[in-house]
Amino acid sequence: MLDEIYNARILDLAGNIGRIGRLAAPDATATRHSRLCGSKITVDLRVEGDVVADYAHEVKACALGQAAASVMAKHVVGATTAELRQTRDGMLAMLKEGAPPPTGRFAELSCLEPVRDFKARHASTMLVFEAVVACLDDIAAARAGG
Repeated sequence: MLDEIYNARILDLAGNIGRIGRLAAPDATATRHSRLCGSKITVDLRVEGDVVADYAHEVKACALGQAAASVMAKHVVGATTAELRQTRDGMLAMLKEGAPPPTGRFAELSCLEPVRDFKARHASTMLVFEAVVACLDDIAAARAGG
C-alpha cells in the first residue's frame, strides 16, 4: 500500500527541490518539525505588499515532505498571502476530511492525495505549509505592530 504514496511523481518531485538555502534578509523565518519521522523544514519568506517576492528553504524531510516542499518552491513566488493560506487549509482538508486537492497555482499538489489514507504521514506532508503560514503570521504581526 505504501507504493501508492511513494509513486514516481512524488519521488521525482522529492529529487528536484528548488530554492534550497536561506535568504539573506527574510521578512520571516519559521521551522516546523515532525516528531514522528524526524522531518524538519525551515522556510525564509520575503513578502512585498500581499505577494511573495522571495522564498528559500532548508529541507531535511522524508520523500513526502520533500515533494510538498518542491511544489511549494516551484509556485510560491508571486503567490498572494491569501492563496498560501488557502493552500494550507486545502491540503489539511484534503488529508483530514477527504476534500479535493488544492487547485490553481498549487494544483500539482494533487499528487499527494493518496497520503490521506496514511494518517502517520500527514504531519510530514504539512510541514512546508505550516512553516509558510507561520511566516505569514509573523509578517502580519510585525506590520500590525510597527
